[in-house]
Amino acid sequence: MLERAEVHAVETIEIKELQADTTRSNRWKYTPKGDKAGYIQPLRLQELWFHTGTKCNLSCDFCLEGSSPSDKRLASPKFKDLKPYIDEALTLGTQQFSFTGGEPMLVKDIIDILNYASSKKPCLVLTNGTDPLMKRIEALKPLLNNAHPISFRISLDSYDAKIHDQGRGKGEFNKAVIGLRTLHNLGFPVSVARHIKPGENSTNVNQAFEDLFALNGLPQNIHIVAFPDFLTPGSLPQVPHITENCMTSYQTEEQRNNYMCATSKMIVKKDGKMQVYACTLVDDDEEYSFGSDLTASMQQRISMKHHRCYSCFAFGASCSEM
Repeated sequence: MLERAEVHAVETIEIKELQADTTRSNRWKYTPKGDKAGYIQPLRLQELWFHTGTKCNLSCDFCLEGSSPSDKRLASPKFKDLKPYIDEALTLGTQQFSFTGGEPMLVKDIIDILNYASSKKPCLVLTNGTDPLMKRIEALKPLLNNAHPISFRISLDSYDAKIHDQGRGKGEFNKAVIGLRTLHNLGFPVSVARHIKPGENSTNVNQAFEDLFALNGLPQNIHIVAFPDFLTPGSLPQVPHITENCMTSYQTEEQRNNYMCATSKMIVKKDGKMQVYACTLVDDDEEYSFGSDLTASMQQRISMKHHRCYSCFAFGASCSEM
């Protein structure tokens, strides 16, 4: 049964079990009321994500990573940082490499990184589709000949330019649409990420996007990934806690196996070190870092204590397109 968040400390817990785990806080295993927290047991590595740092050409006040032109919370990796993880992931059976930020196209080595990664497996790049992307277009063209495709997901918060530009800046909507159209016309697979507005009529919203695509000479069936508001890093909203009972009473084994954290990991560069995180949404919580060993990280259970875990539980949210 779901319970509301509480601010008081845990009073009654299973002391012996907690003493056995000194690497995580009490809240990793227990809710504030002392119930066992829900968790996911990783199954396999199907998709490996790379965070390209929190530097971005835009400063969106809603950004779940807190990215901006000056943000340094997460650093931009170099090709030499990521190559060992790409190679290791291949031995673990990964089927795709995906890249998020910040803005990946600002990374100095991004072309070399994508060139190598796409020679091994398909790749997905999340981008705002604006100036940094367009500056890399000529360098991206030769990668169309690689063994595996590179797909791009462009952020279009709304089909309405005014709404999109309210969060990202004047003229950014038109730039993003031009970026989307340019990539498609070159032959790169494309998709779109949008925001979910509370109380929206999703059918009408998706139709409006299809109309936008048609108006710009794009296929109307471009895949759209819709996200709830994940809030900014370090946020502590009042959301229901997910207990172990929640995961077994309200979710089937198949549903649990479809959580991103069951089949993926994310690599970040933080404080000068490469680290493996449980998923793309929890890098603002140090307890979701499993050190630098990708293979070993696949053996560790993942607590559902982060508030963004509730978005996955309640809405089936997923950054993946696999």
